[in-house]
Amino acid sequence: MAESATKMPVTKSAPPSKSTEPRPLEGLRRDIDRLFEDFNPFDWHLPSRVLGFDLRRRAQAEWPVLPAMDLVEKNDVYEITAELPGIDEKNVEVRLSNHTLTIKGEKQEEKEEKQKDYFLSERRYGSFQRSFQLPDGVDTDGIDASFANGVLSVTLPKTAEAKQSAKNIPVKSA
Repeated sequence: MAESATKMPVTKSAPPSKSTEPRPLEGLRRDIDRLFEDFNPFDWHLPSRVLGFDLRRRAQAEWPVLPAMDLVEKNDVYEITAELPGIDEKNVEVRLSNHTLTIKGEKQEEKEEKQKDYFLSERRYGSFQRSFQLPDGVDTDGIDASFANGVLSVTLPKTAEAKQSAKNIPVKSA
């Protein structure tokens, strides 16, 4: 006996959406887009401690990039050197408070050019502040700062105890 065939209703299904189709480069594109969205060249992070100095992040610096500063430890002193081009000596302040050395500066630049057919006026203003927690063994009474040719040099002499506490340790072969 033959079975009778029953008819089933046919429904048209929608074509598969494009989101379910595999797109091999879509993930790469998202990663590159996220890389450019997250990129901020002025938001780099400094190490928190260098040569025993605690480097605090700037609080409200108006310059997008802080001036370059070098910290060097020598036998008798620590030296901080800051490159401050275009800043006058009178606009630089070095302050010591609660064993924290703070260097502040402000740049003010104005330029005007008048000619027969045009007038050009440019103004640039900005300030920065960097603070360093001094390591133990700095003679705070002997700190000296000098400014020449756009370079600030701060000398932090070590105390006698700090000079003597360093010792060389011989390296032996295993």
